[in-house]
Amino acid sequence: MADYAIRTRQESTDSLDSSTPTTEEYSDEDKDEMDIEDFNIIKTIGTGTFGRVLLCKNKTSDEYGAMKVLCLADVIRLKQVEHVKNEKHILQEIRHPFIVNLLWCNRDDTCIYMLFEYVCGGELFSYLRNAGRFSTSTGNFYSAEIVSALEYLHSKSIVYRDLKPENLLLDKEGHLKITDFGFAKKLTDRTWTLCGTPEYLAPEIIQSKGHNKAVDWWALGVLIYEMLAGFPPFYDDNPFGIYEKILSGKIEWAKHLDPVAKDLIKKLLVQDRTKRLGNMKSGADDVKRHRWFKGIDWQEVVMRRLVPPIVPKIMYDGDSSNFDDYPEGDWKSTRTLEDSELKLFEDF
Repeated sequence: MADYAIRTRQESTDSLDSSTPTTEEYSDEDKDEMDIEDFNIIKTIGTGTFGRVLLCKNKTSDEYGAMKVLCLADVIRLKQVEHVKNEKHILQEIRHPFIVNLLWCNRDDTCIYMLFEYVCGGELFSYLRNAGRFSTSTGNFYSAEIVSALEYLHSKSIVYRDLKPENLLLDKEGHLKITDFGFAKKLTDRTWTLCGTPEYLAPEIIQSKGHNKAVDWWALGVLIYEMLAGFPPFYDDNPFGIYEKILSGKIEWAKHLDPVAKDLIKKLLVQDRTKRLGNMKSGADDVKRHRWFKGIDWQEVVMRRLVPPIVPKIMYDGDSSNFDDYPEGDWKSTRTLEDSELKLFEDF
Protein backbone atom coordinates (compact mmCIF):
# COMPACT_ATOMS: atom_id res chain seq x y z
CA MET A 1 0.00 0.00 0.00
CA ALA A 2 2.76 2.46 0.89
CA ASP A 3 4.20 2.25 -2.63
CA TYR A 4 0.93 3.70 -3.97
CA ALA A 5 2.45 7.12 -4.65
CA ILE A 6 4.98 5.62 -7.07
CA ARG A 7 2.19 4.82 -9.52
CA THR A 8 0.60 7.37 -11.76
CA ARG A 9 -2.87 8.21 -10.58
CA GLN A 10 -5.75 7.50 -12.91
CA GLU A 11 -7.94 10.52 -13.65
CA SER A 12 -11.62 10.33 -14.48
CA THR A 13 -11.08 13.18 -16.92
CA ASP A 14 -7.55 13.93 -18.04
CA SER A 15 -6.84 17.49 -17.00
CA LEU A 16 -3.81 19.42 -18.12
CA ASP A 17 -1.27 20.21 -15.44
CA SER A 18 -0.40 23.86 -15.83
CA SER A 19 2.34 25.75 -14.09
CA THR A 20 2.48 28.96 -12.12
CA PRO A 21 3.30 32.44 -10.39
CA THR A 22 4.61 35.81 -8.74
CA THR A 23 6.09 38.30 -11.20
CA GLU A 24 4.76 41.41 -12.84
CA GLU A 25 1.60 41.25 -14.85
CA TYR A 26 1.53 42.41 -18.42
CA SER A 27 -0.25 45.71 -19.06
CA ASP A 28 -3.37 45.76 -21.24
CA GLU A 29 -1.29 47.40 -23.96
CA ASP A 30 1.28 44.58 -23.78
CA LYS A 31 -1.46 41.97 -23.89
CA ASP A 32 -3.01 43.45 -27.03
CA GLU A 33 0.31 43.58 -28.87
CA MET A 34 1.85 40.26 -27.79
CA ASP A 35 1.58 36.91 -29.53
CA ILE A 36 3.22 33.49 -29.30
CA GLU A 37 6.12 34.66 -31.50
CA ASP A 38 7.24 36.95 -28.64
CA PHE A 39 8.38 33.89 -26.68
CA ASN A 40 11.22 31.43 -27.10
CA ILE A 41 9.86 27.94 -26.39
CA ILE A 42 12.37 25.95 -24.34
CA LYS A 43 10.79 22.58 -23.50
CA THR A 44 7.62 20.74 -22.46
CA ILE A 45 7.10 20.53 -18.68
CA GLY A 46 3.60 18.98 -18.65
CA THR A 47 1.12 17.27 -20.97
CA GLY A 48 -2.61 16.57 -20.98
CA THR A 49 -5.41 15.33 -23.22
CA PHE A 50 -5.65 18.33 -25.50
CA GLY A 51 -2.52 20.35 -24.90
CA ARG A 52 0.75 20.81 -23.10
CA VAL A 53 2.61 23.24 -20.83
CA LEU A 54 5.81 24.72 -22.20
CA LEU A 55 8.63 26.46 -20.39
CA CYS A 56 9.19 29.66 -22.34
CA LYS A 57 11.11 32.92 -22.16
CA ASN A 58 9.91 36.37 -23.18
CA LYS A 59 12.26 37.59 -25.92
CA THR A 60 12.06 41.21 -24.73
CA SER A 61 12.05 40.96 -20.91
CA ASP A 62 14.00 37.66 -20.60
CA GLU A 63 11.42 36.51 -18.02
CA TYR A 64 10.58 32.83 -17.88
CA GLY A 65 6.98 31.67 -18.00
CA ALA A 66 4.85 28.54 -18.31
CA MET A 67 2.77 28.59 -21.48
CA LYS A 68 -0.30 26.37 -21.51
CA VAL A 69 -1.10 25.56 -25.14
CA LEU A 70 -4.51 24.07 -25.97
CA CYS A 71 -5.21 22.86 -29.51
CA LEU A 72 -8.61 24.20 -30.59
CA ALA A 73 -9.45 21.13 -32.69
CA ASP A 74 -8.92 18.85 -29.67
CA VAL A 75 -10.85 21.18 -27.35
CA ILE A 76 -13.83 20.91 -29.73
CA ARG A 77 -13.45 17.15 -30.27
CA LEU A 78 -13.44 16.50 -26.53
CA LYS A 79 -16.36 18.90 -25.95
CA GLN A 80 -14.28 21.11 -23.64
CA VAL A 81 -15.11 24.52 -25.14
CA GLU A 82 -17.13 25.75 -22.15
CA HIS A 83 -14.63 24.23 -19.69
CA VAL A 84 -11.77 26.15 -21.30
CA LYS A 85 -13.70 29.44 -21.40
CA ASN A 86 -14.64 28.87 -17.78
CA GLU A 87 -11.02 28.30 -16.81
CA LYS A 88 -9.92 31.53 -18.50
CA HIS A 89 -12.66 33.64 -16.87
CA ILE A 90 -11.93 32.22 -13.41
CA LEU A 91 -8.16 32.73 -13.77
CA GLN A 92 -8.72 36.34 -14.85
CA GLU A 93 -10.74 36.97 -11.71
CA ILE A 94 -8.40 35.55 -9.07
CA ARG A 95 -5.15 36.74 -7.46
CA HIS A 96 -3.78 34.97 -4.39
CA PRO A 97 -0.30 34.13 -3.02
CA PHE A 98 -0.98 30.38 -3.17
CA ILE A 99 -2.73 30.22 -6.55
CA VAL A 100 -1.30 30.26 -10.06
CA ASN A 101 -1.80 33.72 -11.57
CA LEU A 102 -2.61 34.08 -15.25
CA LEU A 103 -0.37 36.74 -16.85
CA TRP A 104 -1.59 36.80 -20.45
CA CYS A 105 -3.75 34.80 -22.84
CA ASN A 106 -4.47 34.84 -26.54
CA ARG A 107 -5.42 32.56 -29.39
CA ASP A 108 -4.83 32.15 -33.10
CA ASP A 109 -6.63 29.92 -35.63
CA THR A 110 -5.17 26.70 -34.19
CA CYS A 111 -4.39 27.14 -30.48
CA ILE A 112 -5.18 28.93 -27.24
CA TYR A 113 -2.19 30.27 -25.29
CA MET A 114 -2.31 30.94 -21.55
CA LEU A 115 0.84 32.32 -19.93
CA PHE A 116 1.51 31.76 -16.24
CA GLU A 117 4.44 32.68 -14.06
CA TYR A 118 6.91 29.81 -14.00
CA VAL A 119 6.95 27.93 -10.71
CA CYS A 120 10.24 26.08 -10.85
CA GLY A 121 10.04 23.83 -7.77
CA GLY A 122 7.95 21.07 -9.37
CA GLU A 123 4.96 19.12 -8.04
CA LEU A 124 4.37 18.41 -4.37
CA PHE A 125 3.56 14.86 -5.56
CA SER A 126 7.25 14.32 -6.48
CA TYR A 127 8.44 15.40 -3.02
CA LEU A 128 5.82 13.21 -1.33
CA ARG A 129 6.79 10.22 -3.47
CA ASN A 130 10.47 10.71 -2.63
CA ALA A 131 9.81 11.16 1.10
CA GLY A 132 7.32 8.27 1.34
CA ARG A 133 5.23 10.40 3.68
CA PHE A 134 5.48 13.82 5.29
CA SER A 135 5.97 14.62 8.97
CA THR A 136 3.03 16.13 10.84
CA SER A 137 4.63 19.60 10.80
CA THR A 138 5.29 19.43 7.03
CA GLY A 139 1.71 18.32 6.31
CA ASN A 140 0.46 21.07 8.62
CA PHE A 141 2.39 23.77 6.73
CA TYR A 142 1.02 22.79 3.31
CA SER A 143 -2.50 22.30 4.67
CA ALA A 144 -2.51 25.82 6.13
CA GLU A 145 -1.57 27.36 2.78
CA ILE A 146 -4.27 25.30 1.01
CA VAL A 147 -6.93 26.31 3.57
CA SER A 148 -6.01 29.96 2.94
CA ALA A 149 -6.42 29.48 -0.85
CA LEU A 150 -9.70 27.54 -0.58
CA GLU A 151 -11.17 30.17 1.73
CA TYR A 152 -10.31 32.82 -0.88
CA LEU A 153 -11.78 30.83 -3.80
CA HIS A 154 -14.97 30.02 -1.90
CA SER A 155 -15.38 33.71 -0.97
CA LYS A 156 -15.63 34.29 -4.73
CA SER A 157 -18.12 31.39 -5.14
CA ILE A 158 -15.50 29.33 -6.98
CA VAL A 159 -15.25 25.59 -6.33
CA TYR A 160 -11.84 24.17 -7.32
CA ARG A 161 -12.70 20.43 -7.66
CA ASP A 162 -9.24 19.04 -8.41
CA LEU A 163 -7.21 19.19 -5.21
CA LYS A 164 -4.39 16.58 -5.21
CA PRO A 165 -0.58 16.62 -4.80
CA GLU A 166 -0.05 16.64 -8.59
CA ASN A 167 -1.80 20.03 -8.83
CA LEU A 168 0.27 21.66 -6.08
CA LEU A 169 3.54 23.24 -7.15
CA LEU A 170 6.37 24.59 -5.01
CA ASP A 171 7.88 27.97 -5.82
CA LYS A 172 11.59 28.59 -5.38
CA GLU A 173 11.13 29.52 -1.70
CA GLY A 174 9.06 26.38 -1.04
CA HIS A 175 5.57 27.91 -0.79
CA LEU A 176 2.61 26.24 -2.50
CA LYS A 177 0.89 27.30 -5.70
CA ILE A 178 -2.36 25.62 -6.70
CA THR A 179 -2.38 25.01 -10.45
CA ASP A 180 -4.71 23.63 -13.14
CA PHE A 181 -8.11 25.30 -12.95
CA GLY A 182 -9.61 23.14 -15.72
CA PHE A 183 -12.29 21.77 -13.38
CA ALA A 184 -12.93 24.95 -11.39
CA LYS A 185 -16.42 26.39 -11.58
CA LYS A 186 -18.25 29.51 -10.46
CA LEU A 187 -21.25 28.32 -8.46
CA THR A 188 -24.61 29.92 -7.93
CA ASP A 189 -26.16 26.84 -6.32
CA ARG A 190 -24.97 23.31 -7.09
CA THR A 191 -23.42 21.57 -10.08
CA TRP A 192 -23.77 18.01 -11.33
CA THR A 193 -20.70 17.40 -13.52
CA LEU A 194 -18.71 14.26 -12.70
CA CYS A 195 -15.10 15.39 -12.73
CA GLY A 196 -11.96 15.02 -10.70
CA THR A 197 -9.64 12.21 -9.69
CA PRO A 198 -11.29 9.01 -8.34
CA GLU A 199 -9.40 8.87 -5.00
CA TYR A 200 -10.37 12.48 -4.23
CA LEU A 201 -14.07 12.49 -5.21
CA ALA A 202 -16.60 13.36 -2.51
CA PRO A 203 -19.56 10.95 -2.10
CA GLU A 204 -22.05 13.49 -3.45
CA ILE A 205 -20.13 13.72 -6.75
CA ILE A 206 -20.16 9.93 -7.18
CA GLN A 207 -23.88 9.76 -6.35
CA SER A 208 -24.71 12.64 -8.75
CA LYS A 209 -26.62 14.40 -5.98
CA GLY A 210 -25.38 17.82 -7.04
CA HIS A 211 -22.38 19.29 -5.26
CA ASN A 212 -20.96 22.58 -4.06
CA LYS A 213 -17.80 23.90 -2.39
CA ALA A 214 -18.06 21.19 0.27
CA VAL A 215 -16.27 18.85 -2.19
CA ASP A 216 -13.07 20.88 -1.75
CA TRP A 217 -13.12 20.32 2.03
CA TRP A 218 -13.61 16.57 1.49
CA ALA A 219 -10.61 16.61 -0.90
CA LEU A 220 -8.56 18.45 1.74
CA GLY A 221 -9.27 15.58 4.17
CA VAL A 222 -8.05 13.07 1.55
CA LEU A 223 -4.97 15.19 0.86
CA ILE A 224 -3.99 15.55 4.53
CA TYR A 225 -4.34 11.77 4.95
CA GLU A 226 -2.23 11.12 1.84
CA MET A 227 0.49 13.56 2.92
CA LEU A 228 0.78 12.00 6.38
CA ALA A 229 0.29 8.34 5.40
CA GLY A 230 1.93 8.26 1.95
CA PHE A 231 -1.19 6.86 0.30
CA PRO A 232 -4.83 8.00 0.07
CA PRO A 233 -7.53 6.74 2.48
CA PHE A 234 -9.62 5.19 -0.30
CA TYR A 235 -7.52 3.14 -2.68
CA ASP A 236 -8.23 0.28 -5.06
CA ASP A 237 -6.78 -0.89 -8.40
CA ASN A 238 -10.17 -0.28 -9.98
CA PRO A 239 -11.96 3.13 -9.92
CA PHE A 240 -15.27 1.43 -9.04
CA GLY A 241 -13.56 -0.21 -6.07
CA ILE A 242 -12.43 3.26 -5.00
CA TYR A 243 -16.00 4.59 -5.31
CA GLU A 244 -17.37 1.73 -3.21
CA LYS A 245 -14.86 2.47 -0.45
CA ILE A 246 -15.65 6.20 -0.52
CA LEU A 247 -19.40 5.54 -0.26
CA SER A 248 -18.93 3.02 2.55
CA GLY A 249 -16.86 5.61 4.44
CA LYS A 250 -14.60 2.93 5.91
CA ILE A 251 -11.05 4.19 6.40
CA GLU A 252 -8.09 2.02 7.30
CA TRP A 253 -6.17 4.39 9.56
CA ALA A 254 -2.38 4.35 9.29
CA LYS A 255 -1.06 3.44 12.75
CA HIS A 256 1.46 6.29 13.01
CA LEU A 257 -1.07 9.04 12.14
CA ASP A 258 -1.05 12.01 14.49
CA PRO A 259 -4.28 11.77 16.57
CA VAL A 260 -5.09 15.49 16.25
CA ALA A 261 -4.63 15.34 12.46
CA LYS A 262 -6.79 12.20 12.43
CA ASP A 263 -9.56 14.11 14.21
CA LEU A 264 -9.45 16.85 11.56
CA ILE A 265 -9.46 14.31 8.70
CA LYS A 266 -12.50 12.56 10.25
CA LYS A 267 -14.37 15.89 10.41
CA LEU A 268 -13.53 16.67 6.77
CA LEU A 269 -14.39 13.17 5.48
CA VAL A 270 -18.01 13.35 6.68
CA GLN A 271 -20.49 11.82 4.23
CA ASP A 272 -23.22 14.34 5.06
CA ARG A 273 -21.89 17.56 3.57
CA THR A 274 -24.11 19.69 5.82
CA LYS A 275 -22.07 18.37 8.78
CA ARG A 276 -18.68 18.53 7.00
CA LEU A 277 -16.11 20.87 8.53
CA GLY A 278 -15.64 23.89 6.27
CA ASN A 279 -19.18 23.70 4.91
CA MET A 280 -21.10 24.71 8.01
CA LYS A 281 -22.21 28.11 9.28
CA SER A 282 -18.71 29.42 10.06
CA GLY A 283 -17.22 28.08 6.81
CA ALA A 284 -13.42 28.00 6.61
CA ASP A 285 -13.13 29.46 10.12
CA ASP A 286 -14.20 26.10 11.55
CA VAL A 287 -11.24 24.46 9.80
CA LYS A 288 -8.82 27.22 10.83
CA ARG A 289 -9.92 26.92 14.47
CA HIS A 290 -9.32 23.16 14.63
CA ARG A 291 -6.65 22.28 17.19
CA TRP A 292 -4.36 20.80 14.51
CA PHE A 293 -3.78 24.42 13.47
CA LYS A 294 -3.33 25.63 17.05
CA GLY A 295 -0.71 28.37 17.18
CA ILE A 296 -1.01 29.22 13.46
CA ASP A 297 -1.22 32.95 12.77
CA TRP A 298 -3.40 33.00 9.65
CA GLN A 299 -2.29 36.51 8.73
CA GLU A 300 1.31 35.27 8.74
CA VAL A 301 0.25 32.35 6.51
CA VAL A 302 -1.22 34.56 3.79
CA MET A 303 1.80 36.91 4.01
CA ARG A 304 4.01 33.86 3.21
CA ARG A 305 5.91 34.33 6.46
CA LEU A 306 5.81 30.71 7.64
CA VAL A 307 9.09 28.91 7.01
CA PRO A 308 8.67 26.25 4.27
CA PRO A 309 9.75 22.73 5.29
CA ILE A 310 11.15 21.93 1.81
CA VAL A 311 13.15 24.37 -0.30
CA PRO A 312 13.51 23.12 -3.90
CA LYS A 313 16.97 22.85 -5.43
CA ILE A 314 17.02 25.59 -8.08
CA MET A 315 20.14 26.55 -10.05
CA TYR A 316 18.58 29.49 -11.95
CA ASP A 317 15.14 30.97 -12.68
CA GLY A 318 14.52 28.82 -15.76
CA ASP A 319 15.71 25.58 -14.14
CA SER A 320 13.39 22.73 -15.23
CA SER A 321 15.15 19.89 -13.39
CA ASN A 322 12.25 19.56 -10.90
CA PHE A 323 9.86 18.54 -13.70
CA ASP A 324 9.75 15.25 -15.59
CA ASP A 325 10.96 15.08 -19.19
CA TYR A 326 8.28 14.74 -21.88
CA PRO A 327 8.53 13.91 -25.58
CA GLU A 328 8.46 17.09 -27.66
CA GLY A 329 5.49 16.82 -30.04
CA ASP A 330 4.87 19.18 -32.94
CA TRP A 331 2.03 21.06 -31.26
CA LYS A 332 1.86 23.59 -34.10
CA SER A 333 0.89 20.95 -36.66
CA THR A 334 -2.76 20.73 -35.55
CA ARG A 335 -5.40 21.24 -38.23
CA THR A 336 -6.77 24.69 -39.00
CA LEU A 337 -10.39 25.15 -37.99
CA GLU A 338 -13.40 25.80 -40.19
CA ASP A 339 -14.94 29.28 -39.86
CA SER A 340 -17.97 27.76 -38.08
CA GLU A 341 -15.64 26.16 -35.50
CA LEU A 342 -13.66 29.36 -34.99
CA LYS A 343 -16.90 31.15 -34.12
CA LEU A 344 -17.00 29.07 -30.93
CA PHE A 345 -13.93 30.96 -29.74
CA GLU A 346 -14.65 34.45 -31.07
CA ASP A 347 -15.17 35.82 -27.55
CA PHE A 348 -11.95 34.24 -26.22
